[in-house]
Parts: sequence; C-alpha cells; structure tokens
Amino acid sequence: MAEVINMPKMSDTMTEGVIVSWLKKVGDDVKPGDILAEVETDKATMELENYIKGTLLHIGIPEGGSVPVDSLIAIVGAKGEDISSLLAAGSAPKAAAPAAEVAKEEPVVVANTPAPVSNADDSRVKASPLAKSIAKEKGIDLSKIAGSGDQGRIVRKDIENYTPAAKEGKSTAAIALPQIVASENYTEVPVSQMRKAIARRLSESKHTAPHFYLTMSINMDKAIAARKQMNEFSEVKISVNDIIVKAVALSLRKNPNANSSWLGDKIRYNQHIHVGVAVAIEDGLIVPVVKFADNKSISHISAEVKQLAEKAKNKKLQPNEFEGNTFTISNLGMYGIDEFTAIINPPDACILAVGAAKETVVAVNGEMKIAQIMKVTLSCDHRVVDGAVGSSFLQTLKDLLENPVKMLV
Repeated sequence: MAEVINMPKMSDTMTEGVIVSWLKKVGDDVKPGDILAEVETDKATMELENYIKGTLLHIGIPEGGSVPVDSLIAIVGAKGEDISSLLAAGSAPKAAAPAAEVAKEEPVVVANTPAPVSNADDSRVKASPLAKSIAKEKGIDLSKIAGSGDQGRIVRKDIENYTPAAKEGKSTAAIALPQIVASENYTEVPVSQMRKAIARRLSESKHTAPHFYLTMSINMDKAIAARKQMNEFSEVKISVNDIIVKAVALSLRKNPNANSSWLGDKIRYNQHIHVGVAVAIEDGLIVPVVKFADNKSISHISAEVKQLAEKAKNKKLQPNEFEGNTFTISNLGMYGIDEFTAIINPPDACILAVGAAKETVVAVNGEMKIAQIMKVTLSCDHRVVDGAVGSSFLQTLKDLLENPVKMLV
C-alpha cells in the first residue's frame, strides 16, 4: 500500500523546508536508507532519508519549492499502484514558487526610467525677451528677481535695478552643469530558510526579552602571550577565541545563574555547559555548539570549533551540532570591531559580544603603558539574570583571561 512522505521537522525551530534537489526520480525503486532529496532547513542543508520499500510514485514539490513541515512531498508504493485517493486528500498545501523561478536563475535587476536632469531654465520665468537677454549677459538668475510688469512679469528696468545680495555670490544660472544620466537600480533575491529563521527568532528575542548590557575592558597581554606558548606544543593552532570559549565555560561553572533559560512559567538553571559559537556563513548566521566545554582542554575546543565552523560553511551540520546551547559567544574582533551589543540567542539568558584586542594606553601603578585591551559586552535577559549576576560573571571572566594560568588548575 502506498505511503505518503511528508516534510520532516529537521531542527527544533524548522517550520518549512526547501527541496534543494531530488536524488531520485519518479519510477525509481527505493529502499530504506536511500537518500531521496536534499532539504534546506533554517539551519543547514540536510539529507532526506527514505524509510519505505517500493517505487517512487509521485514527487509533489519541485526543486526549489518550499512547504511547511508535515506537508506531502512524495509518495512511495508498489509500481503502478493507484495513488489518486492520496493526491485527492490534499494533505499538502500548494508549494511556494521555487526560488529559481522567482529569481529567474539570477537576482532580478529592476531599472527605472532615468530621472530627468535639468539646468536652470529662464524660459519658465515670466520675463520679456529683452530682460532675458540682459540677465543672461550679466549672469543674473531671473528666479531671484521680482517682476514689476503685468502679473509679475520681469522687464528691463527690473534687471537694471537688481542688486545681488552680498552673500549670494555668482549666480548658479551662469554655471554650466554637466548632464548626468543615471538610473535607480536594485536587486531582489528570495529570503532563504536560514534568514527567515534568524529574522523570526531574533525579532522575538529582542521584543520579548528585556535586554540590558554590561561592558568590561580586559587586559589580554597575558592571554596573548599564553596563546603563543600553547601553540609551540599544540597539534592544532589555538586562537584567542578558543581561549575565550574556555574562559567563558569556566566562568559559567563559577556563576551558574548565568547559565540559564527563561521557559515562561519556570526558569531552567542548566548544570551542563554547552557554549554556542556564532559563525557567519553565506546565508546568515549559525551557532554550532561546543558541548561540555568546561571539561575540554583548549586544544580540544580549538579542534572542535574548527571542525564545526567548516561543516557550518558547507551546510553539513547535523541538528545535534547546532542545538542545546546554554550560552552564546559572538566574536567580531577579527573584523576590527572595537565593541558591540548582541541580541540574545534563545533559549539562552545571555550572549557575550567580543571585540578586538587593541593596543591602548593604560595607567599601571601611576605609569602610562601600552596594553592589549579587549572590550566585551554581556547582553542579559533581565527576566532571568540580574545585574549582580552578570557583573559577577564578567569579573570571573576578566580574572581568568588576565591570569590564564588559572584555567589550568
């Protein structure tokens, strides 16, 4: 008996999916474990696995089409089986137009009619031909003269009696402006599933979670020196961000109230520490998760972050690799950003925005010295985390980064 294959929910936040490509065609024999299609979710492009033995009798969604979760996308059954009753049931709403059709294979470029460009035109001013001739010869802008003739018409005596204002300077009527030919252009592309999810989740977070922000400056001299020494022995190249991930994880261990979530009618205080690390990819932003980060070495964290980031950029992350975060880090230091504020990534109660470490003049024991100063800003959900909790977390983080040897004991 034929069975319907519906769009599965491939992530905790997925509401619809896009068929990137069909790997099987109607008439193909399929068995459990075969990959039917590639599906773009709000987090990654994933494989759609078949669990039915039979023949692919119907494909309901073309490549590039999108449908909500649980909508019919295909039917598998015995070869030649009548599936009209399944199709008539209409279990799937009409799919959205494929992105390729909307975009015509390329972004749509719309060009409007060029805006007219004109110079000062004395013909539109009421003036006698003689007055216009004299005004042109003297470089006088007729629009600045009040006419004394009938219905305000400018005559010869108006030109002869006209005295330019002291600040007026040379009349613009005497300046030959170049002809500029231009058009207004723009491109439009369909919104990806990932960008839709980012817009929905972060808009909800910003409008429902009462954010407040705490900024602190951290001297990174010792952390940078420690990184250099670590890389003399580490099999993977450790970055400053890897050290920050470890320091954040240990700070959460000492400040567990910052490792929490707002669940509406209750607050969850997580005893495990899963640190999400925001990664920029072509379609937007995704947050791979380093799980149990407090129990991992810095070199382990470094290797794992690199693997997750590479999979994220290739859209190969699996749901278990981008779900379950209890705290998130967003680092824009590599782009030269001094400091910024980040929107909390649900269900976390906090997110840490990390800026660049820059040479800064600081006072040390009454003397002016140069130090590598990094600014961090903690965004907190005030429903869960109070100012004292956030401040305590940042103090611990500052202590660990300014004395990195403490992370080893």
